[in-house]
Amino acid sequence: MDHVVSCFRRKPEAAARLVCFPWAGGGSLHYGRWGSLFPGSVEVYSVRLPGREARGREPLLLSMEEVVEEVVEALLPALKEKPFAFFGHSFGALTSFAVADALRRRHGLQPLHLFLSGASAPHSQTRLSAPKRSALTDDEFLQWLSSIGGTPPELLANPEVLKLFLPALRADLHVVDTYRCDKPTAPLLSCPITCFDGRQDVPHDLQAWRDVSSGDFTVRMLEGDHFYLKDSGNEKVLIDLVTKHLETADMDYL
Repeated sequence: MDHVVSCFRRKPEAAARLVCFPWAGGGSLHYGRWGSLFPGSVEVYSVRLPGREARGREPLLLSMEEVVEEVVEALLPALKEKPFAFFGHSFGALTSFAVADALRRRHGLQPLHLFLSGASAPHSQTRLSAPKRSALTDDEFLQWLSSIGGTPPELLANPEVLKLFLPALRADLHVVDTYRCDKPTAPLLSCPITCFDGRQDVPHDLQAWRDVSSGDFTVRMLEGDHFYLKDSGNEKVLIDLVTKHLETADMDYL
């Protein structure tokens, strides 16, 4: 499991695990820090997909099916041990939902809570009509990256860094562009869902996430753009809210 999922700070006595899914092109390090920021009741796992960090030489995954297969296989033993929740931002919101859906269908498991950030629901018209980013030229791609923030300008101006960074980002965006999920005729999950978003980000159809679960649904908007969660103040709000939900979760509802 350690090859695919990192846990930078083990907490054997934790009541629940929080599995964090990266944004497009992202690795495990940002969420890895959260292991020290959450209290002892929450152990943080951080998903690391091929093409980044220690997995930099591995073939990239190009479909949601491939992402789900790898993550479910790696996580399943740990998820059977104790209650868990998922947090995903942008690309990570879609992958965390797809993994949660597969776990319920195949293994009868689902998260205590699904925390979704910076993304429209997969079946929403807002997402389906959005521009296909993976088809952009290199110049268009860099211009778009600069516009959404989150990537230091000096990195975007460094050809050597881009050579390492862009393939994984393009692969993840290809996964997003080709992922299809019909509007469910009945809820797929029963866990609560909390959606987060930056007020200055492009509008996302957060309300459509209501369709995927029969559990409680809430939305929390925070100041900032697409990468609002990198702000230390917003990060503290997120961690406090996630901790509160997990420490008061009904462990028996599953």
